[in-house]
Amino acid sequence: MSAQETDTRTITLVDLPLVARLSGQGTVLDSERGLTGDARGPHSVLLSSLLFRNNNIYTIVARSDKQQVVGQFRIPPDDPNAHIIYIAPRLEGDVDDTVWLHILDAMAREAGKRRAQALVAEVEETGQLFETMRNAGFAVYMRQQIWRRHPDAPRPPYEQVELYEVEDLYSPGLWALFGATTPSMVQQIAAPPSDMTLLTYYKNQRVEGFIALSEGKQGIYMIPYLHPDLYYEASDIIESAIDYAERADKVPVYVCIRRYQNWLESILHDGHFRPWIQQAVMVKHIAAGVRQARFSPVRAEKREGVPAPVGPPGHLCQCEDNLRSENS
Repeated sequence: MSAQETDTRTITLVDLPLVARLSGQGTVLDSERGLTGDARGPHSVLLSSLLFRNNNIYTIVARSDKQQVVGQFRIPPDDPNAHIIYIAPRLEGDVDDTVWLHILDAMAREAGKRRAQALVAEVEETGQLFETMRNAGFAVYMRQQIWRRHPDAPRPPYEQVELYEVEDLYSPGLWALFGATTPSMVQQIAAPPSDMTLLTYYKNQRVEGFIALSEGKQGIYMIPYLHPDLYYEASDIIESAIDYAERADKVPVYVCIRRYQNWLESILHDGHFRPWIQQAVMVKHIAAGVRQARFSPVRAEKREGVPAPVGPPGHLCQCEDNLRSENS
């Protein structure tokens, strides 16, 4: 293999030493997995997906003579999008990014084979990987701020509200609220992964908000979807959702706020959350594979003269009469 050639393929057990070596040197591009702890450390999904069969997680390795890169993405059940979890090692300095471009392209191809419509990554704009992903065909669809509250920080006074767990986003009321509070251009990307818990808030027998929540050993991750009319109740809803998590007093709580939800920032600040990471949500749309169509030959009788003009449905009888007169 020459210095310019790169080989990309699905990872196997033979690559286990490579994955173990790189697992602590990568960039996590899936905030939910990264902040709850499922994408970091020696027991990350990079390793567990090799040892335990997981049909929703796919790992790719790219090799050249001088570089080796591992990338992983997931497709949650019933989700049209694939989410990049991890790319290792980190892309830093003036390193040639050719292998990273190959791994991004390979992940897009593999996701497309599994019917994903888009490949999504959450990237810090200050890193070199951001520019590499733009060169690989990714575009910024929205920006978001991750807010963090340490378990030792005081919690604000709040009134406990009742939240109801709902199975999926398409439940009555939830999808309508999501559509009303999320710009149409980003709805496909802004929807929570289907494996997050959805906690719904009802007011006057209507869905007025819900919280998507995920909990892991290292943290609690939340995405609020609240109507702006709930400004004075938002803190109660967020804190009540935190109470739903078992480890709320032991691990940090992270709240993802999209740019169009910035009205929630003052509420989080008053609740002793602090801005932590700013990210761009980058998307590469994947063209669906289309099989070559088969056409049957059509035999047409040769007619002399100019064909009768095509008229609206009301002139159909007149056109048929013209054809009969030509054939007589």
